[in-house]
Amino acid sequence: MHGSATTDHATAYLANLVTDDHAPTAHQITIEHTFETAHRLPHLGGKCTSLHGHSWRVAVPVIAPTLSDDVTVVEFGALKAGVRQWIDTYLDHGTMLGIHDPLAVHLAVAKCKVFRFGADRYTTVEDAELLAADLAWPTVEAVAVLLRRVSQAVLATLPCAPDARVGRVFVRETHLNAATYGPVDAL
Repeated sequence: MHGSATTDHATAYLANLVTDDHAPTAHQITIEHTFETAHRLPHLGGKCTSLHGHSWRVAVPVIAPTLSDDVTVVEFGALKAGVRQWIDTYLDHGTMLGIHDPLAVHLAVAKCKVFRFGADRYTTVEDAELLAADLAWPTVEAVAVLLRRVSQAVLATLPCAPDARVGRVFVRETHLNAATYGPVDAL
């Protein structure tokens, strides 16, 4: 009899937890990736005027109010593969520059990997650069915007939970400097 009373109490307790909590809830998964990329910011002055590299780190959260039929937000491996492939193709071991940076032409002529921020459909040979067309320079803030757009494009191609969306993307360029970009209401 004692065991039955304990079980009934536990069942009632769990039922209250489920029904009494009316706060909005969501599921979130996060993938991370690191990449090595140079950039320069001549418009800011100071030491970032010089070409310099970083070991960048990105964290991409995906949020959904409910889970898919597979009981996932999105399959980790597919999301990681898509985001990593884009970063490795266009940014890793390359250089990010503004479209008006004179170094962009010289590095492109030297057959170096260059991703140009601020390029438009008339000035680019890489459609990928159009994701940063409205971002003039590769600041850490602009890289966060770019990588959120990339992540959204990848997520749109994958089976995922209903209403899944990319949350606030976190980008770290050094152990002291980072930026986040995404919806204000994200977790």
